Amino acid sequence: MLNLDNADADGDADELETPPTLPQPPAQPEEESLRLLAEQSKRPEDVAIQPPYTAPLAPYDMELLQRVGLKGKLVAEGSVWGAGEGKRRLREASGAEAASRFVELERSGIAGKASHLPSESLSLHERRTRFAESSSSTLKLPDTAGQVPNGKGSQHRSTSLNQSTPLLPMTEATLVASNYDDRECSCPREFYQRAELNTSLFFEDCTRSIDFVLAHTINAHEPTEAENAEKRRVFQENLVQQGLEVELSQKDQIYFVKIHAPLEVLRRYAEILKLRMPMKEIPGLSVVNRSTKSVYSSLKTVCQFFMRNIYVDEQYFPRRAHRFTAIYSRDKEYLFDIRQDCFFTTAVRSRIVEFILDRQRFPAKRHSDMAFGIERLVAEGVYCAAYPLHDGEINEKGTIRELLYTNWASVKKWYRYQPLDDIKEYFGVKIGLYFAWLGYYTYMLLLASIVGVACFLYSWISLKNYVPVKDICLRSNSNITMCPLCDWCEFWNLKETCNYAKITYLIDNPSTVFFAVFMSFWATLFLELWKRYSAEITHRWDLTGFDVHEEHPRPQYLARLEHIEPTRTDYVTNMKEPTVPFWRMKLPATVFSFSVVVLLIALAFVALVAVVVHRMSMLAALKVDGSGMTTSKAIVLAAASAAFVNLCLLYVLNYLYNHLAEYLTELEMWRTQTQFDDSLTLKIYLLQFVNYYASIFYIAFFKGKFVGHPGEYITVFKYRQEECSSGGCLTELCIQLAIIMIGKQAFNTILEVYLPMFWRKVLAIQVGLSRLFGNAVKPDKTKDERWMRDFKLLDWGARSLFPEYLEMVLQYGFVTIFVAAFPLAPFFALLNNILEMRLDAKKLLTHHKRPVSQRVRDIGVWYRILDCIGKLSVITNGFIIAFTSDMIPRLVYRSLKSPDGTLNGYLDFTLSEFRISDSSKLQSLAGDFSNITTCKYTDYREPPTSPEKYHLTSMYYIILACRLGFVVVFENFVALVMILVRWCIPDMSVELRDQIRREVYITNEIIIDQEAQRARFERAKRNYSVVQNPSEQDVDAASVDEPNTKFIQIEKLLTANLSQIEMDSILHGENSTTGISGADC
Repeated sequence: MLNLDNADADGDADELETPPTLPQPPAQPEEESLRLLAEQSKRPEDVAIQPPYTAPLAPYDMELLQRVGLKGKLVAEGSVWGAGEGKRRLREASGAEAASRFVELERSGIAGKASHLPSESLSLHERRTRFAESSSSTLKLPDTAGQVPNGKGSQHRSTSLNQSTPLLPMTEATLVASNYDDRECSCPREFYQRAELNTSLFFEDCTRSIDFVLAHTINAHEPTEAENAEKRRVFQENLVQQGLEVELSQKDQIYFVKIHAPLEVLRRYAEILKLRMPMKEIPGLSVVNRSTKSVYSSLKTVCQFFMRNIYVDEQYFPRRAHRFTAIYSRDKEYLFDIRQDCFFTTAVRSRIVEFILDRQRFPAKRHSDMAFGIERLVAEGVYCAAYPLHDGEINEKGTIRELLYTNWASVKKWYRYQPLDDIKEYFGVKIGLYFAWLGYYTYMLLLASIVGVACFLYSWISLKNYVPVKDICLRSNSNITMCPLCDWCEFWNLKETCNYAKITYLIDNPSTVFFAVFMSFWATLFLELWKRYSAEITHRWDLTGFDVHEEHPRPQYLARLEHIEPTRTDYVTNMKEPTVPFWRMKLPATVFSFSVVVLLIALAFVALVAVVVHRMSMLAALKVDGSGMTTSKAIVLAAASAAFVNLCLLYVLNYLYNHLAEYLTELEMWRTQTQFDDSLTLKIYLLQFVNYYASIFYIAFFKGKFVGHPGEYITVFKYRQEECSSGGCLTELCIQLAIIMIGKQAFNTILEVYLPMFWRKVLAIQVGLSRLFGNAVKPDKTKDERWMRDFKLLDWGARSLFPEYLEMVLQYGFVTIFVAAFPLAPFFALLNNILEMRLDAKKLLTHHKRPVSQRVRDIGVWYRILDCIGKLSVITNGFIIAFTSDMIPRLVYRSLKSPDGTLNGYLDFTLSEFRISDSSKLQSLAGDFSNITTCKYTDYREPPTSPEKYHLTSMYYIILACRLGFVVVFENFVALVMILVRWCIPDMSVELRDQIRREVYITNEIIIDQEAQRARFERAKRNYSVVQNPSEQDVDAASVDEPNTKFIQIEKLLTANLSQIEMDSILHGENSTTGISGADC
C-alpha cells in the first residue's frame, strides 16, 4: 500500500529507481476485496468463527484475522490439551509463524525484500492478500518506510504516475519488513503478553478483547423472567446493530454477555465523543517534549537528590513522554497512529461501550420514555451487573493492577508520591483528579500541621508563666465562690477549674491569633497553588481544550423531552433542540426542590435543639442522682455526651439527605451529567454543612452570650439558657470539634476497611457463592475466568467518588473554619489523610469492579465550595478570637487597667459580684454554702453596692468596641493578604502557558501541512486520470514534501495566496458557503 506522506522530495530524481510494474488484476470494490481476503484466510473447519469486521481492516486487525484462521488448525489438539493450553499454543504458533517469516525475509537479502514488498502497481486486493500471507506484526511505520534499497544503498523512492494502477488514498500505509526495530512492535508484543497472562481477557478466539461484561441470572420460577428475557434479547440485538460484538458464557448459574467494540465502532464513537487522541510521533519535536518535561521538573525542588526516595519510583512507573494530541476525526485519521493496538486504550474502549449501553432501548409493558440504558436494566434486575474488566489479580505479576496495588495502595508506601499518570490511565481522568487533589491537599497539610504543632508547643511551654492560671491554681485566696451555672446546679469554688483553665490556655493564647491569620493565608495559598498544579495536570492529561458544553446530554434528560418540539436554537451549533419549558416544568421543579431543601435545613436545626435539650437533661440527671459529682465535671460530661448524640444524628440524617437530594436533582432536569453532579453536590453539601456545623456554630457564637445575670436570667419558654462550663465556651468548642472531627474520621476509616468486606460477603450469598467464605475448602480461584472473579466484586457507581470528596471537604471546613479553637486540627487531618489515601486506593483495587473511565476538566463545584469555605473561615476565626476567646479583654486590661502592663489582677477584673439575698432561688440552692453572702460570676457589671447595681459597666462597652474593631482590622488585613497572594500566583505558570501556545501552534502547522500534502495528492490523481501526462505526473509526485521533516515550514503559496476563509476550509473540511475544500487548494 502506498504512502506518499513518507516520500522525500529532496533526493535526486536521476538516482531514483522505479519499482517494476506487475500485472494488475481487475479493480474490485473495497467490500469485495475484504470478503475475498476473509475467505482466503478461512479453513473449512473455521466457518463458525466469523468476526463481523465491517470496516476496512487496519493491519493489526488483519493480523488478528490471520490468527483466527490458525485456530482451526489446532482445534483437535486443543480439545486434548484443554482450553487454556490450546489458547497458549495458538498464540505460540501464530507468533512463531510471524517470527519465522520475518527471519526468512531478513535472510533472503535485497531481492527477497523487494519481491515481498507491496508494489505501487498492485491492486488493493492483491496487496492485502500479500499482507495476509506475510503476517507482519509491525504496527508503527518504520523511519525508513517508503524506501527501497538498491545497488547504491538505500535511496529515496519516487512513484511514477504513468502506471496503470489507480493511486491509493493517503490513509493506506505501507508496512515494510526491513530495518526491523524492536520498538515498532511494542504494542502487539504487549498484546501477546496480556493474552499470555490471562486468556479470559479475550473472546474464545483469543484475538478480540473483552471491553465490557453484562451479567444476569435465569430463574424460571420468577414470574417476570419471560419479560426480562425479552428485554435482554432486544437490548443485545440493539447492541449488535450498533456494531458491537457479543459472546455468551455461563459459570455457576450466572450468564455473562461479553462485549467487544471493533475498530470501526471505536473510530465512529471516538469522533462523536470528541476524544483527544495522540497524534503520530514526528521527528523534530524533541525540543517540545524536553520543554514539557522541564515544566514537570520545575515542581521539584533543588533537594531532588535527597528526596529521590519520596518521588514516584521510575523503576516501576517510568515517566511518560508528552505527546501531541488532537480531537479525533475520521476525516483526518492520517494524523493518528490508529494501527497501534494501544491507540484505543482499555479505559477508552470501556468508556465508548458504556456510552452505547446507556443509550440503547428495551421493550416495556407500557410505553415509557425511560425504557433505555443499562443502568435502568440493572436497577430492574434484568441484569445483575455491568462492568469492564480488571487486567488481572492484585498478586498477578506483570499487570497494572498488581503494580498499583504493590507500589501505590500499600500503606508502607505512604511517604511516596502517587503515580498519577498510571492511575489516570487505569481508572480514568475523574478518579485520577481525585487522587491528585487528595495528595496535594495532604502535602499542603504538612505545613499547616507543623505550624499548628509549633503553636501548641509554645502554649504548653508558656503555660507555667501564665498569671491567671497561677491565680486560680496557686493563690491561697483563690477559693472564690462562684454562682450556679444552671437552675439545678449548686455553688462551686473557682479552684475546681484549675485543670480546665490550663486546657483553655492551650487553646486561647497569643499564638492563636497568629495561627488563625496563617491558616487564612494557607487556605488561599492552597487554592491558588492547586489551580496552578491543576493546570499542569490538565495539560499533561490533554484536557486543556476540553469544554464541558460539548458534553452530550444525559439520556434521562433526552427521554423526558422526547415529545417536546424543538423550541430553541443552540448558539454554538445553530441547531434546534428541545428545551425544558420554564413555566410548566423548570420553575415548579426548582421551587419544589428549594422548598424541600429549606425544610431539611430546618430539620437539622430541630436536631440541634434536641441535642441542647439532651445536654440540659443530662446535666440535671447528673446533679440529682446523688453521686456527688462537681458542677464543672457534670457540665463537661454532659457536653461530651451531647457531642456523641450529635454524631449519631449526623449519620441518621445523612442517609435521608442523600436520597432526597438525588430525587430533587432529577426533577430539575439538568442537561449534562456535569450539571447534574454539580447541582446534587451543592444540595448535599449545604445539608451536610448545617448538619455537621450547626452545633459548633451554636457553641462558638451563641451559647453563654445572652444569659443575663444572677437574679435576672433571660429565659426561653420559661427555661434558663445554657451557660458555658467553668473552663469557658472555647473549651467546650474544642471538645465538640475533637469528638466530631476525630470520631467521624475514625469511624469512616473503620467503615472503609471492613464495610467492603461485609458487602462482598453479602453479594456472594445473594448469588449463591457463599461457599467461597465458608469453612469448606475454598475453590481454586485460578480456575475462574476474569469476568467471574470481577463479578464477585462490588459495583463502583457513577457517584461513588462523592462521599470521598464530601468527607475531605467537611474535614477542610474543620481545619479552616474553626482552627482558632482547635490548633491541632491540621495535624489530625494529616494523619487521617495519609491513611485515607492508601485505603481508598486499596479499596478501589481490591474490593470494587473496575470503574468506567470518565473525562472531566477539574474537580468541579468542589473548588467553588472550597473557595467559599476559605472566605468563611476568615470571618469565623475573626469572631472566635474576638468574642469567644479572652484575648481582647486581656489586651484591654494590659493597656488600660494594669499598672505594670502585666496580667496581675486580671482574674478579679473579669469577675462581677452578686448578693445572694437579692435572689430567692439562689438562696434555695445555697446548701453547703449557706454561710456566704455573695458569689462571683463572669461578666462586666456593677457591684451590688453601686447605685446602678448589676448594670453593664463602661469597661464592657470599651471591650465590645475593641472586639468589633479587631474583627474589622482582622478581616481587612487577611483579605488584603489573600488578594496579594492571588495576584502574585497566576493560575498557570509562564512556562506552561508558552508551552501550550507552542504545542497548539505546531499542531495547527502539522494539520495545515498534512492538508496541503493531501490537496497536492488529490490534484495529482485528477491530473493523472484526465491528462495522463507522465512528465507532469513525475513533477507532481516529486514535489510532495516529507511531512515528518518539513511540517513547520509551509509553502509560500499557502501563506501568501490563501485567505483566512480558505485556510479555515483546509483545516476544517468543506465550507458550506464558498464550496472550497482542502482538495481544491
